[in-house]
Amino acid sequence: MAFRDLIGTLDDAVFDVLSDTAFIEGREVAGMFSAPWLQPKLGRINTGLREPHLVIRVADAQGVVERQQVRIDLPVQDGGGTYTLIRQEPGGDALVTLILRINP
Repeated sequence: MAFRDLIGTLDDAVFDVLSDTAFIEGREVAGMFSAPWLQPKLGRINTGLREPHLVIRVADAQGVVERQQVRIDLPVQDGGGTYTLIRQEPGGDALVTLILRINP
């Protein structure tokens, strides 16, 4: 089995258990959502991340373009709501980070 196949199997297991549900223009995708303002405060560690983001698999990123609407299916207190996709950042690891902007 090729390395990429092994990583794909690992990603499937991780996403099945830990992913958040999101909808990109109504299409359901599994991803890892993060909103920096909701992170626990541990000391004075500052990361460069300011925008909310959703990490999805490359296969789920097909057809995704800037300005599409992304709905995160979480309670509002956990960052759920509707966002606009402002850019994609491929990671080279079969994952793509979608940088989001919250809709007012």
